[in-house]
Amino acid sequence: MIETKEQLLQELEVVEKWEKDQGSLWIWERLGRLPFKLLDKITPQFIHDKVGGLLEEIGSYIQTGGKYLIKKENIFATIEKETGNPIADMSDIKDIPLSTMKKLSKELAGQRKKFATIQGASTGIGGIFTLAIDIPAIMAISLKTLQEIAILHGYDPNEKSERIFIIKCLQFSSSDIVGKKAILNELSHFYEQGSRSSEMVSQLQGWREVVFTYRDQFGWKKLLQMVPIAGMIFGAFTNRSTINDLAETGMMLYRKRRVLERLELVKS
Repeated sequence: MIETKEQLLQELEVVEKWEKDQGSLWIWERLGRLPFKLLDKITPQFIHDKVGGLLEEIGSYIQTGGKYLIKKENIFATIEKETGNPIADMSDIKDIPLSTMKKLSKELAGQRKKFATIQGASTGIGGIFTLAIDIPAIMAISLKTLQEIAILHGYDPNEKSERIFIIKCLQFSSSDIVGKKAILNELSHFYEQGSRSSEMVSQLQGWREVVFTYRDQFGWKKLLQMVPIAGMIFGAFTNRSTINDLAETGMMLYRKRRVLERLELVKS
């Protein structure tokens, strides 16, 4: 093993501390979930239609990957450049050091945050009308980011069970305290050997709530983005914050999976 048992346990402790910290929500996040009932009443129908369309797109992503499935070869090239070792398939990634996985994941997250910031600023210029463009765009960036983090940790988004895990990461990052606890409980079953497929596939019935939970996280932050020109600032900040939280969630939850699998090998 690349890491010792003690090092793996230390990594696991870091992730579990992070999970506990998710129980405390900043006041900004609490307030951000309050106004969407009001916002629903004043939001034009074309934006509601755009959000509704995401339901079908997420369903397609879970089933086949749809238009959101990324090419693994691009990430392979990044890992090869960092490690100096050829990467032919996913099995070549599983045994790279955790430190390398973390380093590359942070670099990737930084790139995606910059892109999301620009995206939010550009769509914030037109206020409420360009908001209809921003919502599906940030969803695409989010799914791309999580897939890249998955690959960097040796997990293949081409597998349906992996795409379900990615949707759970997406849902976790935008849930309230109760939701986060429920998802962590669901994922604890996923970590157990032999129960991954049955446990996660059975949760497909609740995937629709992901889109609405994801939308509701914007709250009054997106309400501010509806103001033309001034929306540039709020749009840039909101999108950057969204991808930052999402990338952190992906890195932590995927690191936990990799650590637990390596600990299992140490035991055997």
